[in-house]
Formats: sequence, C-alpha cells, structure tokens
Amino acid sequence: MPVDTLAAHIRMLVLDVDGVLTDGGLYYTPDGQELKRFHAQDGLGIKMLLRLGIQVGVITGLKSAAVAARMQKLGITDYAEGIDQKLPVLDKMREKYSLSWSEIAYVGDDWIDLPAFARVGLPIAVANAQPEVKERALYITHTNGGQGAVREVARLLLTAQDKISQALAHWAIPPFE
Repeated sequence: MPVDTLAAHIRMLVLDVDGVLTDGGLYYTPDGQELKRFHAQDGLGIKMLLRLGIQVGVITGLKSAAVAARMQKLGITDYAEGIDQKLPVLDKMREKYSLSWSEIAYVGDDWIDLPAFARVGLPIAVANAQPEVKERALYITHTNGGQGAVREVARLLLTAQDKISQALAHWAIPPFE
C-alpha cells in the first residue's frame, strides 16, 4: 500500500527521542548536567499535529530532565521515559485512544525501536537510522534525526490527510495553488 494511503489513516504519531527528536549526541556540562538539542521546526510540526487532531506520543529509553521539559513545553502528555521495552507502553497509548495498530505511525532510528516497527501501520526511520531499522521502515525521511525529520513526518501526515491548509490558516496564510 502506498505511504500516502497509510499516512491518511494515522491518528497517532509516536516518536523516539535520541536520534529522532535530537541528533543523538550526548552533551554534558563539566558538572555532569545533560543537555539536549532540539530542532524548532520539529516542535512546530508537533504542535500542528496536536492542534489538528493527531495525537503525539514519545517513548524514550533514557530519563532526562531536559527532554521532560521539552515535552511539557510542546504539550505532549503521552510521554514515557526510561523505557527499555517500548512495545507495552505503545500498546497502552493505543488502548488509551482506542486505536488500531494501523492508525499509528512510529518514528525510530535504532534497534530498540524495531518491536514497535513490527506492529504499527506506518513505521518510519530517520535518514541516519541503523540499517536494520531502515530495512523495516515503510518510509525513510530525507532528513536526519534532530535536523527536522519530525517536521518532515508531520508534513507527510498533514498532506496525506489534506490538513496543510488548516495548518497554514493558523497563521492566516492563504492556501497555495
């Protein structure tokens, strides 16, 4: 089935953090405080998805105050950290919204994401994902994780669901012809 057709039915996007929402780098201050770099365009894409009725969840293997703060700022309430086995958490998110697996897209970059890829309707790998992840993806972003890949996915979903004009209307921009 074409990716556009699959994307048209997505009601929830679930994201990994390191390597997807960030560039995967681990940054520490001299006193051991962890820092994360997020892409602003990814954040705006997430906000548009939420505003237009597509749920967004985040499941990450690490615990990070910086990530928790970013999730709160973006309005993401479906956030789970310190999770080694992501599939059970993903299943709880699915049940919370009464979704079928085919209504969920998942973006990942590493082996920890593969169980989710095996269940969701639209598994997506970022451009710099591990080869085994790319092999199992139905869509591979043109952009690396942490560099706007999530915004690319948001555009894919909004376009497939004919919601780009609604997103642009938020800023009073007329539809493009």
